Amino acid sequence: MRITGFRSLTTVQDWGRPVGDANGIYANGVVEVPIVLLDTDEGVTGAGLGPHPRIEDLFPAIEGEDPRAVAALYDRMLRWTFKAGHAGAVFGTIGALDSALWDIKAKAAGQPLWRLLGGRDRLVPAYASGLDIALSEEELAATYRAYAERGLRVAKVKGGLDVDQDRRRLCLVRDVLADFSRGVRPGLMLDANESWTRKQAVRHVGELESTLDLTWVEEPVRRWDAEGLAAVSRGIRASVATGENLTGLEQFRPLLAAGAVDVVQTASVWGVTHFLRVAALAHAHDLPVSPVGTTPAGLLHAATAVPNHLVSELQDLRPPVGLTVDHDIEDGAFVLGDRPGLGVLVDEEAIGALDVLPAEEVRTTPGIRPERAGRRLLAEPAPRRPGLRAVTS
Repeated sequence: MRITGFRSLTTVQDWGRPVGDANGIYANGVVEVPIVLLDTDEGVTGAGLGPHPRIEDLFPAIEGEDPRAVAALYDRMLRWTFKAGHAGAVFGTIGALDSALWDIKAKAAGQPLWRLLGGRDRLVPAYASGLDIALSEEELAATYRAYAERGLRVAKVKGGLDVDQDRRRLCLVRDVLADFSRGVRPGLMLDANESWTRKQAVRHVGELESTLDLTWVEEPVRRWDAEGLAAVSRGIRASVATGENLTGLEQFRPLLAAGAVDVVQTASVWGVTHFLRVAALAHAHDLPVSPVGTTPAGLLHAATAVPNHLVSELQDLRPPVGLTVDHDIEDGAFVLGDRPGLGVLVDEEAIGALDVLPAEEVRTTPGIRPERAGRRLLAEPAPRRPGLRAVTS
C-alpha cells in the first residue's frame, strides 16, 4: 500500500450560539473545521481533522510511503521540518496527517483504532465543556442541563475575568449537575486560557476556593511558564491542568521537571502519535493525561490504550456538518463503536454544498490574545455577542 495524494476540505461546527473564552468569542457560533483526506493506491482513504496550512511542504515526506508505518512517518515529518522547526501551524499539519495515517492503518486492519492500539474498554470518561463565556446565566443553565441529561457530572467553565462572575457561573453549573447527580458531588473546573499573572491566578482561585471545590484550573498563566505554573500549583488547592497548546515533547519536559503540571493535556489537532508519546512521558512522572478538542476522535481511541487517561473533553454534542462519528454519549462517557479506523465518515457532497462561510469579527476570536491579558487591574465583563447585556449584580 502506498500514499498517492491528499485532498483538503473545510466544513463547519455550527454551535447555534456564541462560543469562546476570556480571549474572545465567535459571536455567530460557526467555527471552521479543516479536514485532510489521505488517499492510497489500494482505495483506502484516511481522514484527519485540524488546520494543515503547511501540507504542500510536508506531504513529500510521506508521499509514496506505506501509510501503515505511522510512527516512522511521524518522525520523518518532524525531520522534514528540522531547520524551521515544527511548532505552531507546522505541528498542526503533522497532526492532521498523523491522524489520517492511523485511520488508514486501522481500516486496512479491519479494526476500530481503539482495538488496534490495544484498548480493552470502549468507554472513555467525559467532562462537559461548553466554551461558554458569552452565555447568559439562563443559556448557561440550559447548556449544561443538556450535558447532564447525557450523564455528565463533571464540567469545565470558561472564566478568568471577574471572580464574582466566575463564582456565580460555577455555582450555577454545579447546581444544574447536582439535580442529576443522585447525591454525588459534581466536579468543577475553571479554564482561564492564560489570562493571569502568577499572583493574579493565586488570588483569583483562592477567592473561589473559599466557597467552591475545584478539580483543576486550566492554563492559569502562559503555557511555557514552568516556574509560574509551579508557583500557582503550590498556591492553590486545585490541580493545574495545561499542555493543549504545547507542541512536541521538548515543550513538556521543563514543565514536568519543575512540577508545574498536575493534569497533562494534549489537543486533538496535534494527532494520535503526539498524544501517545505525551501520555507515556506523563505516566513516567505518575501524572494523568486528558485529551482536549471539539471532535477528538483519534485521541478518544488512543485514550483506551494508555494506563493514565483521566477524562476527555466533550464539547459540542453534535459533530461538524458533513461528518458522522462512530461513538455515542451514555452515562457520562464516550462509547466507541466498531467501525474500522477512527470511525469518522466524511460526506464530501454535503460539505461541498455548504454556503460561503459567514464572515466573523476576527479581532475578538479566542485565537487572538487581548492586549491587556495578564495586565488587568480590575474585573472585566466577559465577551458578549452584540445586543446581550452582561449580568452585573
